[in-house]
Amino acid sequence: MKKIYFAIVALAALTFASCEKAPIGGTATESLAGQWYVTVQGLDTDGSVLYEDEDLFGLGNFWLLTYNTAANDPDSIWIQDVDGAFWDFKVKAHCDKDAGTFEVAGAIDQQYGISVDITNGKVLKGAAKTPSGMPADSITMDILYSDDSYAGVYYDRLRITGYRYTGLAADD
Repeated sequence: MKKIYFAIVALAALTFASCEKAPIGGTATESLAGQWYVTVQGLDTDGSVLYEDEDLFGLGNFWLLTYNTAANDPDSIWIQDVDGAFWDFKVKAHCDKDAGTFEVAGAIDQQYGISVDITNGKVLKGAAKTPSGMPADSITMDILYSDDSYAGVYYDRLRITGYRYTGLAADD
């Protein structure tokens, strides 16, 4: 009888042990990755705002994605305009996930092959306030496209700023 009891206990222990799931980890650049609701401004050489979005391109808000590379490199992220709403670009940037920063000089855009410079790229935890009044992560970056005929005439560079998508209808 003892043998049957120990066999049942051992079988039960193996059954429960085999049902444990391994924890699922995030990506190497998870803190910088996200879907962002952003706008664009035109800046002068000193960084002062010359044009707000409604005066510049009339786009209003548009979507931007930041995500890890296929190799899950801890020092690189992709930055992409969703559906070509703004400039239809996709570039890989160097990042420091601990500092929440990213930048790239002379990156070749994967959509059209133009050169893209991104400076002062930052993700700030909880620094934005959504339209519904809730805190969210903030993103900001200065960007310059090699095919931008307005750069140097109307502004020096563009600044993209916004907040992490919350999924709430009140924040769209």
